[in-house]
Amino acid sequence: MSDRSYLDHAATTAMLPDARAAWLAASEHLGNPSSLHAAGRSARKVVEESRESIAADLKTRPSGVIFTAGGTEANNLAVKGLYWQRQQSSGSKSPMRVLASAIEHHAVMDPVVWLGEHEGAIIEWLGVDHDARVSTTKIAESLAQKPAIALCTVMWANNEVGTIEPVERIAELCKEQGVPFHTDAVQVLGQVPMNLGALGADAVTISSHKVGGPFGVGALIVNPATGFTPLLHGGGQERDIRSGTFDAPAIAAFAVAVRHAVAHQEEHARAIRDLRNNLVERVLATVPGVILNGDPDLLGGGRLPGNAHFSFPGCEGDSMLMLLDAAGVDCSTGSACTAGIPEASHVLLAMGVDERTSRASLRFSFGYPSSSVDVDRVVAALPGAVDRASRTVSSRSK
Repeated sequence: MSDRSYLDHAATTAMLPDARAAWLAASEHLGNPSSLHAAGRSARKVVEESRESIAADLKTRPSGVIFTAGGTEANNLAVKGLYWQRQQSSGSKSPMRVLASAIEHHAVMDPVVWLGEHEGAIIEWLGVDHDARVSTTKIAESLAQKPAIALCTVMWANNEVGTIEPVERIAELCKEQGVPFHTDAVQVLGQVPMNLGALGADAVTISSHKVGGPFGVGALIVNPATGFTPLLHGGGQERDIRSGTFDAPAIAAFAVAVRHAVAHQEEHARAIRDLRNNLVERVLATVPGVILNGDPDLLGGGRLPGNAHFSFPGCEGDSMLMLLDAAGVDCSTGSACTAGIPEASHVLLAMGVDERTSRASLRFSFGYPSSSVDVDRVVAALPGAVDRASRTVSSRSK
């Protein structure tokens, strides 16, 4: 697809050749990893060696690596599992509080809302500033209030605008108050250094296909001392935290992808940051009225290096998306679409962006296959797309 530019790596990225090779090698061997015979033990060895590899790369304990079917399941396990466990251990049926940032991915936001609707949880949404960053001062104030808090969940970096949150400080504050802390780190792995031992979070979500591994596998990295009520019951795998047959080939490929992401993080971040900065500079110079969303410091450490998120006032994001698609550029609106009706991004709304501008936004995200050719194609296609999209909106309003 050399005639196209894929700039939606935050959604998924290309599978690494080494990860694909690991998957194929493991898939050639028969055996359920939970079986006791030789074939089963061989498959289980693949799983456990992969677990140890991921733990070593992320500087955590192997016993804390709980394999799941992906980031969504891991987030649900963290949010619901921590809430139920904390309520049970409290010895009270009274509703407990959940602290969550207002810009969470729906894989966290929706389980939090579900707890409020079905379990009576008291939900406190943590606001963000115009750069999409939470206030640790306000979190400290919320942690000191009553009633009891079941958990606090704040994503490590936002999937839409790329803002990196102060998770180290949040983890410290939660630990001081004895509140479990979960962070969705799906977007961070491979772009930002990760030392989970130093972070001190009770639960961290990662996903395979975001870093060059296969779809359908992820992990919740937990503090083994923290209790979780399982979502799935069955075979008792993963210390009864997550039952289900291990996908040994996918787990093997996942471990290879994590190792590559960690080993090449610094050079990868530098390469995609250079591409991203080139794109931002040229778009701001080429498209009148365009707005860069998220942390404006493109050289500092407050934003994911591969993320560029723009608003194009006077346009509809969906129209822009399809016009760029026709020009050979794959990107994302980052917003939800329900029953065919485009909805404003909840992230941008939380940042104080008006609804109309929120719907006029696009995200471009870089990955290891990206090159300057991709930047050139976007810059060449954008002015025409903006012109056509704005004329379409103008004609509708007449």
